[in-house]
Parts: sequence; C-alpha cells; structure tokens
Amino acid sequence: MAVMTKESVLKAVKDNNIKFIRLWFTDILGFLKSFAISPSELEGAFDEGMGFDGSSIQGFCRIDESDMVAKPDASTFTLLPWRPTEGGVARMFCDILNPDGTPYEGDPRYVLKRNLKKAADLGYTMYVGPELEFFYFKDNKGTEFLDYGGYFDLTPLDVASDLRRDTILALEKMGIAVEYSHHEVAPSQHEIDLRYQEALKMADAAMTYRLTVKEIAMKHGVYATFMPKPIFGQNGSGMHVHQSLFKGKKNAFFDAKDEYSLSAQGKAYIAGLLKHAPEISSIVAQWVNSYKRLVPGYEAPAYIAWARRNRSCLVRVPMYKPGKEAATRCELRCPDPAANPYLTFAAMLAAGLKGIQENYTLPTPIEEDIFEMGPKELKKHKINSMPGSLGEAVEITAKSSLVKECLGEHVFEQFVENKRIEWDKFRIHVSQWELDRYLPIL
Repeated sequence: MAVMTKESVLKAVKDNNIKFIRLWFTDILGFLKSFAISPSELEGAFDEGMGFDGSSIQGFCRIDESDMVAKPDASTFTLLPWRPTEGGVARMFCDILNPDGTPYEGDPRYVLKRNLKKAADLGYTMYVGPELEFFYFKDNKGTEFLDYGGYFDLTPLDVASDLRRDTILALEKMGIAVEYSHHEVAPSQHEIDLRYQEALKMADAAMTYRLTVKEIAMKHGVYATFMPKPIFGQNGSGMHVHQSLFKGKKNAFFDAKDEYSLSAQGKAYIAGLLKHAPEISSIVAQWVNSYKRLVPGYEAPAYIAWARRNRSCLVRVPMYKPGKEAATRCELRCPDPAANPYLTFAAMLAAGLKGIQENYTLPTPIEEDIFEMGPKELKKHKINSMPGSLGEAVEITAKSSLVKECLGEHVFEQFVENKRIEWDKFRIHVSQWELDRYLPIL
C-alpha cells in the first residue's frame, strides 16, 4: 500500500465523497480522543494544525497553558469501514504540538517517537507484534458469556467466529494486516494477532484494533472488553508483545552460531527487560485490575525469568521457527491489552536498549514450571517476583531514572500522580469479598 501524503489524502477525500475526517490521539492513559473536521478544513489542518483545549485531556497541560495543536499525520489516513460508505468517515492520527509548532512533551505518541529516535541513532529499528486478548460479553453490565469454548475450539463451542471474521475484514480494509485469530483459553475469550511491523505503526494499529473490536461487537449487539481480569477463576487477557531490533534488513537479535540463536545484543536486550521489568510494570500493566491477572497460574507471568518453551516465564524466546533469522525475537508476557501501547512500547525499548548499552548479562533460562517451585527453589534460581499490586508497582516506577528518562519529566510526573490516586481510591473501597468474609465473624 502506497504511503499517503497530504496531496493523496486530499484527493482520496474528494474521490470517496468523505464528509467527516476524525482526528485521533490518546491521553497518557491510552484512552482514544477524537474530534471531527469537514473536508473544507483539512488543508488548513495539514498546514497549521487544529487548536483545542489541552487542559481537558488527562495528563496534558494546566488550564493556564491550555492551548494545544493537533496536526494530522497523512500516512495514517484510512476510511472507517463501519461508517456509511456514502458520505463516509475517515480518520488520521495526530501529533500534538505546542502553539509554537514544537512537539508537545505530554503526547504519548511523541514519547514513543522520541525513544525510537534514540534507537535509530544507534542504528536500530524496533519491530513489535502484540497479541491482544479480549472477552465478548452479552453487555457491559456484567460478564455473561457468549460461549463456553476453549483454546482453538470451533463451532458449536466458538459461537463468536463471525465477530472475529467481521473484525478482521474491517481491519484489513484499513490496511492493518492480521496474522491469525482464534478462541482463547477462557470461555468467551478471543484473540486476533496483528502482523509484526515497525513500533510506531503498530502502536497506531493497536489503538485502531481496540476500537474496531468494540465497534464490530456493538454492531452484533454484544460487548467487547480488554479489561485484564474480568472473571475470577478464569485466565485474564494479556498483550504478549513480540519484539526485535533490526539494523537495515538484518535482525540484530540473531546469531546462527549461538545455542539459542541469539546475538550478544539480543541477549543484552532481554537482560534489560528482565532487570527493569519491575520499574516498567506500572506502564505495561497500568490498572488496579492488571495485578489480578499477574498471579501464579492462569498462564500469566508473576516471576522474573526467561525461557524458550516455558510460558510461566516473564520473557520467552519463541521456537516456532528455530534458526530462522527473521523469526528470532523475544516475547514480553506481562503487558495487558488495556495499557497505552505508545508508552508500553517506549518503556520496553528503553529497558532493552539499556541492557545493550551497558552490556547486561543474560542469566540461564528456566525451563521448569516456575509456578510449581517453592520459596527455596525460587531463591536457588535467583528468581524474583513482579510487583503484586498497582500500589507496589507505581512506587517502584516513581524511583526509576530509566522510566523518567523514557517518558520525559512531564508524562512521568503526571502518570505517577494519576496511578497513585487510582491506588488510593482502590485502597479505601470496601469490596463485596470483604463484606462476605468479615462481616459475619468480626
């Protein structure tokens, strides 16, 4: 597909009789923000951007410095297939600027672009392939299943295959390549995997994916959620992120002579992910509910280790195509699909690059089931745990110079403040579990 430019976008809007162009961006928490302009305003938006009140956006500016500018990125132009074809609607992602035209440091897309620039200065391009899991429920009022299928099940157990099919067709119409889809482990849980691509394009694609899944679900009269752990006793939804660095067409992670097919850079990158995992935990698993998923069992990683086949580890080096250069990558398993993909990819890259730049040593892989290990065995293997709650995670983040440098001072301070407030609100809430447990006996 040809890369869209200002001129080709203007032509496409005219040729397709587009009536509205939606301009998209995210706040620091990863919530999609949007406003629509008419075709008559489009050329001006490209040239000068569109002004808006930044003080009303979570994590952006204060009310006394509220003027922000959204400037559309022509390369992200696409029609929205769930909108009418006659007099339809298109969308573009925006870069957020200060009134003087400089990048706004509170824009999550800019945070990722800035970290990708650091990688590019070292000769690297980051590629990622996230696996976003989600649930379909009858509505958003509860967790009533649509099906009781399991991993890779077919009809009649997988009654939502039509929803996945329609979602994939919509994504492909927007130029987002899908690798495969299937029913996941839990009842009514599903996964659609996007084809590996450059990190900024993938972050835009992940945001589009989440909205598309929800839009198609609504058209079918059901509800889709990316909540990490909506159901007690069932697997939660993760966003396992496959990642690698390339130098030109060469995979910098690959070494055919190594027993794991990993280069020195690949090993150091993984070591960086492991060492800094607790620091970036509140970024990649950013909600109170995220830590209901990150517990032993349920295929979620709670322990900091790496392996090839072992899915109880935090980082895995998949062996689907052993010895093949293009397929050599690592998979970080702690992120969940409700995280902000721009900040998530930036934080992972910062941790991995730190490992490369400081030549971190990769420990021995752990191929045994860590969930079956006792405290003595964990200590013997020097396996530490991920943070057990958002409160614990955010305080580790707050002390991290790596995360502060990665996010920039503004986003760092706003994010930590927001997560501390969320944790405090959760701490003082009295849950039904507490009432059921304690009220009869205390």
